[in-house]
Amino acid sequence: MKPYYEQSGITIFHGDCREIIPTLDIDATVLTDPPFGQTSLPWDRWVSGWLDILPFRSLWCFGTLRMFMDHADEFKAAGWKLSQDLIWEKHNGSGFAADRFKRVHEQPAHFYRGAWNDIFKATVTTPDATARTSRRKQRPPHMGHCKQGSYESVDGGPRLMRSVIKVRSTHGYAEHPTQKPLGILLPLVEYSVPKIGGCIVDPFAGAGSHLIAAAQHGARAIGIEIDERNCEIAARRCAGGELFYGMT
Repeated sequence: MKPYYEQSGITIFHGDCREIIPTLDIDATVLTDPPFGQTSLPWDRWVSGWLDILPFRSLWCFGTLRMFMDHADEFKAAGWKLSQDLIWEKHNGSGFAADRFKRVHEQPAHFYRGAWNDIFKATVTTPDATARTSRRKQRPPHMGHCKQGSYESVDGGPRLMRSVIKVRSTHGYAEHPTQKPLGILLPLVEYSVPKIGGCIVDPFAGAGSHLIAAAQHGARAIGIEIDERNCEIAARRCAGGELFYGMT
């Protein structure tokens, strides 16, 4: 199939991911934000079968706890095992009902297939630790043995990035209803995708933010989008200065 856009290591296909992904002959990490299927909006429809056609071993998927619970059997049937989940804390949110907490977060969850030791992963750290006195407790037996002291900052140096990441949403400038800021995407790409020979695939490319994050990391990126209007937006963004600049 002829790409809708192809330049600077980014390829965009216009079509259904369930038809296009089986034609790809690559090793890649999936980074995607599928329709959650939780509103009455016409584009917000869960795409059945998309988890089954992924021939890859590592998957970051944005969602909500309700979404993951509703489709847990599909993840399991497709062989995906949950590795970890993060909390993306936004600066704003939505309250769909007056008798609920105002929702200001989403959950990117990491799934894998096969042996965990065979999955590429790179430690992501932050430089914002403060000097402190380290008090160690005995490790619970279920955590197994690992090197003590790794990335535990006692002098204000680097520390492991925490599982709650606060990044402003794209409200006010987004060109897609669920457009993600690069600030939440880049740590996921850095963790899961090697810079040399790495590639991400996004079956629901939307406005192309996941592709831009991969390019900023130095990896290849393949996006698939069924709505041609979104393909046009993604291609324009990928061809512009945002490809190498901007950390929103």
